[in-house]
Amino acid sequence: MIGRIVEDISSGSDSDYSKWWISWFLSSKGNEYFCEVDEDYILDRFNLTGLNNEVSNYGQALDLITDNLDDDIQDELRGALDVQARLLYGLIHARWIVTARGLAKMLEKYKRVEFGRCPRVLCQSQPLLPVGLSDTPYEKSVKLYCGRCEDVYSPKSSRHGSIDGAYFGTSFPHLFFMIYPNLISPKVGPIEIPPTRLHESEVNKRNRRTREEPEITENAGEPGSTAAAALKADRYRPRIYGFQVHEIAKLQRWQEAVRDRQVGRLEALEDVS
Repeated sequence: MIGRIVEDISSGSDSDYSKWWISWFLSSKGNEYFCEVDEDYILDRFNLTGLNNEVSNYGQALDLITDNLDDDIQDELRGALDVQARLLYGLIHARWIVTARGLAKMLEKYKRVEFGRCPRVLCQSQPLLPVGLSDTPYEKSVKLYCGRCEDVYSPKSSRHGSIDGAYFGTSFPHLFFMIYPNLISPKVGPIEIPPTRLHESEVNKRNRRTREEPEITENAGEPGSTAAAALKADRYRPRIYGFQVHEIAKLQRWQEAVRDRQVGRLEALEDVS
């Protein structure tokens, strides 16, 4: 398919070339989280510093992205280059979206709620933002970050769930809210929930979400214990370039206390059953 696209535009100008591969990539199913990286940003080699060590056949992959690849390239090699071009564009994308222009483009997608809403009831449908749990490719898939509860969720679509988290980076959503602080709703204080089993079951159904399975040691608790799993789950902490942000001690203590109460309710329910 890429071969046909390159042949169709082989007579176009250089400015036309740079739009074709990127347009094809962005219009492919499962790539809706990505925004278009400006051509001048890609062509400025300073912005790509170090990526030649991350991507095999770096020069040819870059030529494919900008549609300057030789027509003589064999189809077999072109298929391999397409994989590397996706990797290269994703890593460029992670750098682009933390620039002023990149943040503005992601702001448009955020306002259209293209990344979904937080499933937690108390977050009142807060829009989500994509985030990576690692800046290294092929380690973690993309997650969705809620600026209100400061937690991460897996995308509902398996297509989106297979996107590499390194294509968005670990810092993006936190820089986003620092630039646009008016977009995050104020956090509410603790809300006491009546400990009735009926109410809890209703809330649990509405809050059901897919989370990564935590690693649980053999003696951590009973097999299949929800309370034990909750205790072992790692808490997500927002970071910018490795440094933790928004460390509010009072809020952190309240969040930990709410979690402890929820774990206590789960243990009580498990004892009854």
